Amino acid sequence: MSRHISRRSAIQQVAIWGGAAGVATQLLPTNRILGSNDRIGVGMIGVRNQGSGNLKRFQQAGADIVAICDVDSAVAAAATKLVKGPAPKLLSDYRKLLDDPAIDAVVITVPDHWHALMTIHACQAGKDVYCEKPLTLTIAEGRKMVAAARTHQRIVQTGSQQRSSSEFWRACMLVRNGHIGTVAEVRVGLPGCNHPGPLGLDSLPPPELDYERWLGPAPQRPYNSLRVHYNFRFWWDYSGGQMTNFGAHHLDIAQWALGMDDSGPVAVDGVAGFHPERVHEVTESIRLTYAYANGVRLICGQGQKDIQSGIRFIGTRGEIYVNRGKLRTNPEDLTTLPLDDQPVQLYSSHDHTRNFLECMRSRQLPICDVEIGHRSATVCHLGNIVARLGRGVQWDPASETIVGDADAQAMTDRPYRVGY
Repeated sequence: MSRHISRRSAIQQVAIWGGAAGVATQLLPTNRILGSNDRIGVGMIGVRNQGSGNLKRFQQAGADIVAICDVDSAVAAAATKLVKGPAPKLLSDYRKLLDDPAIDAVVITVPDHWHALMTIHACQAGKDVYCEKPLTLTIAEGRKMVAAARTHQRIVQTGSQQRSSSEFWRACMLVRNGHIGTVAEVRVGLPGCNHPGPLGLDSLPPPELDYERWLGPAPQRPYNSLRVHYNFRFWWDYSGGQMTNFGAHHLDIAQWALGMDDSGPVAVDGVAGFHPERVHEVTESIRLTYAYANGVRLICGQGQKDIQSGIRFIGTRGEIYVNRGKLRTNPEDLTTLPLDDQPVQLYSSHDHTRNFLECMRSRQLPICDVEIGHRSATVCHLGNIVARLGRGVQWDPASETIVGDADAQAMTDRPYRVGY
C-alpha cells in the first residue's frame, strides 16, 4: 500500500473510517498481511521509565524490537540491554525509524507534547501506533490524530491499559447493564502532585541529551533537570499534571461506563489550587464538576478528603468503587455476578499490548482506539482549562468547541515552535 494518498481518496477514507469509533468489528487494511506466525517488528520511541516497561511487555507478547529511538543516548544504551535477540538499531531521530521497512508498528512513550506529531507521522509512514496516555497535549491535536489514523487506515491504540484490566471491565459492565440502577453521580479521585520541588538554577544540558530535540514543538526554554524526563508532567508546555496523568486513566473508565466514548460532558465548572510559590505550574488541588446531557454529574477531585483515589459510581440502587486491583460493590454479590448473558457486552481484553498486536493482524479497532483516547483526553484538558481560567465552560461534544468563551476556546490548541 502506497504511503501517498490523493486528496479525493483521503476524504473518502475519512468518511468511511470516521464513523468507526469504538466499533471493534471494523476492519482496517495493513501494509503487509500478517499471518498468525509472522513476527511483528516494533520500533520503540522513548525508552525511559514507562518506555522500558513497554519494551519488556512487547517482547513478552512476541514482538521483535527492531529499533530503539531516544534523545538521551544513555537511556537508549541502557534499553538495548533489555532486548532479547538481535541487537536493535539505535537512533536519536524518530523520522529515521519511520523509514525502516522492517518496522510494522511504533510504540510512543515520550512526553505528551510530542505525541501528536509522532503519531501523525507514523500513520503517514504506514506504521501502526501504540501511543501512551494522555493521547494529546491539546484537544485540537486529538482530532488531527484521529483523522490521520482514519485517512491512512492505521491501528492506533492509546496506552490506557486499565481498559484491559478485569476489575475495570466488570465495573463498567455492571454500570452499563443497570445493576446499580440509574447513575446519578460519579466521583473520580486523583493522586497528589508529586513534583520535585523548586527548580533552582538552569544549566547546560548533559552531553548525552539532545535537549533541542527533546523540546521539539514546545517553546524554547533554558535547560533545567527538573523540567525534563519524569518531571515534564509538571509544566504546561509539555503536560497537564495529575489531571492528564491519572485523569487519563480514571476519567477514561468513567467515560466508558457512561457510554460516552464518542462524546463527553456538556459543561465543566469548579475550583483549583496551585503551589503558593509556583515551584511548578500544574494543579495541587482540584474540585471539578462535569455535567453530562443525560443528567449525570461527575465530580473529579485532587486533594479532596471526601473523594478517594479511583472511580466511584453512585446509582439509584447501589454503588460501585473500582481502582487498580480493587472492586467493591453494593450489593456485594455484584462482584461475582455472571456477565456472559448481559444485554450490553463491552469490548473485552485481558492484555493491552497483546490486544494491539492482535488488532494489527485482524485489522479490528483496538480496545482503546485513537478516537476513544482523544475523547478521554479531552475531558482531562477541559478540566485543566477550567482550573487555569478559574471559571466554568460550556462544551459542545459534537462540534468539539467551547461555547461562548473565546479565551477558553483558544486554549484548546497551542502553536508549535517554528520548524515543527
